Amino acid sequence: MVDTEAQAQYRRDASLLAALGSHFATMKLPDVEVRMPRAFADTAVAAWERDDEGPLDPEDLEQRIHRHRAASLALIGLSIVNGGRSDNDEVIVGLHPGLIGDALTAADDLP
Repeated sequence: MVDTEAQAQYRRDASLLAALGSHFATMKLPDVEVRMPRAFADTAVAAWERDDEGPLDPEDLEQRIHRHRAASLALIGLSIVNGGRSDNDEVIVGLHPGLIGDALTAADDLP
């Protein structure tokens, strides 16, 4: 399928966004303090504590995206283990902006 001019521009913009993301990845960005329901925090910690050792299964692009998102959830769990604190039914934790971005991107992709 051939891109329309608008679709070609979106493709160029997406490439620029990826290049910008690569630049941001080299920077030391400050953590952002967030609040989340305890149930989400508990699930993230469980993802961190899960044993996923061993070689990776063959995967297509969609499966790779899911694996990377699962890894981001586990890293949120690690952040909670290392510095989260309780506040009633919520957990407060400082997260790297990239992890917040990963969660927002996953939310955008929900059906």
